[in-house]
Amino acid sequence: MLDDIDRRILRQYQAAPDEGHAALAARCGVTATTLARRLDRLRETGILKATRGVIDWAVLGYTVEVSLRVTLDKSMPQAFDEFLAAAREVPEVLEIQTFLGQVDVRLSVIARDLSHYQALYRDRLLALPHMTDVEALMHVARLKSDETLPL
Repeated sequence: MLDDIDRRILRQYQAAPDEGHAALAARCGVTATTLARRLDRLRETGILKATRGVIDWAVLGYTVEVSLRVTLDKSMPQAFDEFLAAAREVPEVLEIQTFLGQVDVRLSVIARDLSHYQALYRDRLLALPHMTDVEALMHVARLKSDETLPL
């Protein structure tokens, strides 16, 4: 599926996604035409999904980050669907993950400060449907945050 050139392109692209095609092609040891053709193929096959802008929420004033581990009422057939639909409507919920096991869902939530989080928790998050238990874990430090693959 991937050859050595594809892996080299993906490694270099992960390292500097905003670099121009000519510079990226030079770092990969291919022509700009070859690079463009291979990037198009990687996009078409779904391997390369997007180029994203990563925003530092703390710089914008969101200094509190909390993970909520939620257990849902599994006796209700629509519990997951209704909970997920409602959670998606809360702008401060950045990420929603589902699990098998004791915890059903994890929400990653940001807030400007503790006062904002308290209001958000009380008014929006506790109002999400079908929750039977919720545990809040306050983030203290992010020690590693890396989405690059070892290609």
